[in-house]
Amino acid sequence: MFPYIANNKEDENLMLKAIGLNNTSELFNNIPKAIKLNRGLNLESSKSELEVSKQINNLAKKNKDVNDLVCFLGAGAYDHYIPSIIKHITSRSEFYTSYTPYQPEISQGTLQALFEYQTMICNLTGLQVSNASMYDGATACAEAAMMATSSTKRKSIVVSKTVHPEIRKILKTYLKYHEAELIEVEMLDGVTDIEKLRSVVNNNTAGVIIQNPNFFGIIEDLSQVEKITHENKALLIMDVNPISLAILKTPGEIGADIVIGEGQSLGSPLNYGGPCLGFMATTTKLMRKMPGRIVGETVDVDGKRAYVLTLQAREQHIRRAKANSNICSNQSLNAITAAIYFTTLGKEGLKEVALQCFRKSHYAFKELTKSGKYTPAFNKPFFMEFVLESDIKISKVNEELLKENILGGFNLDVFNEGNKNQVLICVTEKRSKEEIDALTMVMEGVK
Repeated sequence: MFPYIANNKEDENLMLKAIGLNNTSELFNNIPKAIKLNRGLNLESSKSELEVSKQINNLAKKNKDVNDLVCFLGAGAYDHYIPSIIKHITSRSEFYTSYTPYQPEISQGTLQALFEYQTMICNLTGLQVSNASMYDGATACAEAAMMATSSTKRKSIVVSKTVHPEIRKILKTYLKYHEAELIEVEMLDGVTDIEKLRSVVNNNTAGVIIQNPNFFGIIEDLSQVEKITHENKALLIMDVNPISLAILKTPGEIGADIVIGEGQSLGSPLNYGGPCLGFMATTTKLMRKMPGRIVGETVDVDGKRAYVLTLQAREQHIRRAKANSNICSNQSLNAITAAIYFTTLGKEGLKEVALQCFRKSHYAFKELTKSGKYTPAFNKPFFMEFVLESDIKISKVNEELLKENILGGFNLDVFNEGNKNQVLICVTEKRSKEEIDALTMVMEGVK
């Protein structure tokens, strides 16, 4: 009846006879009768493989994805072009089955790929050390905050309200059980309010967390933030969009101590929410406090190049109470995907992607604000996302766009932070002039 179960009735009887039982129900004799269900489960009857395939396919057809819709939605997950070579390479069994190399001496291929990934993240961020990935950008931010408290022996983290609201919620949860205080700093015209930041950073501050480009897509001037942070001997933690680093100053140039971010943009599909990739880089001074795994390069007994897991200050290698973090896995396949993406595009290719995002988003901004029906919420430089506001409900605007197979921007009303009738629009390199013009035409026509 079930082709995926290899044992037939004769096999079952042989096994029961070997252990001295008459039927499978006797396996559960130790369970008191009073708590047994003693009836069948209220489920549909079983279906054939063909019937299940049809049912699942019919359910899947109800979904619409970025292959069906023209996407202008961002807010943390982005519709970038994924070169076809990535799927071909990551579909190879040695990659897609990769997990934690618990026996690194026989996992040299996986370790080398992760070492290359770490090197690329270091080159991108301008910092000296990277780990072999985290769960996602949001939890990487929380890990960075805990890393700051551990390194400085202080218990206060300051975060700007221009950081993604969902990241701030995750920070609050993590730090609550880490017995650390989270202080949120108000924003001014879409960027961090420097004077309010100055008033809360003190000698109890372990770290200051800034997102750049921030949640509203704005490129922040971090010179004063860096100065205030380091004058108080706190750590500067930057949450960055990796694509933007191809044309913006690196966190290393700005003076960041820890850099984290979401790496989904680096060759991983949106995939209805995951899996994602959290990246992290830091300075040599802080590397022993870094959570997760670090792959190092060394030589074997014959003097040949070899790779190892090094500085393993995590709960599976040392006593849990002394571990830097309890992160128990990493996103190896997604990290390798990012390494292939970097390699495929190269330095100039990544820069071209960033420039196209920048130019196309600015063209969209100009077209959408031309009539005055939609006005800029902020007067600040942006990378590839921008906020518009209108007298028209954004939910209505997005409904009209969906009718034309356009996935509109992110409705900021969702977070109830005073962003009434504001929409965050994202334009990546995938969008064409015709698609941007179609977006403008539909939005202009909404009444």
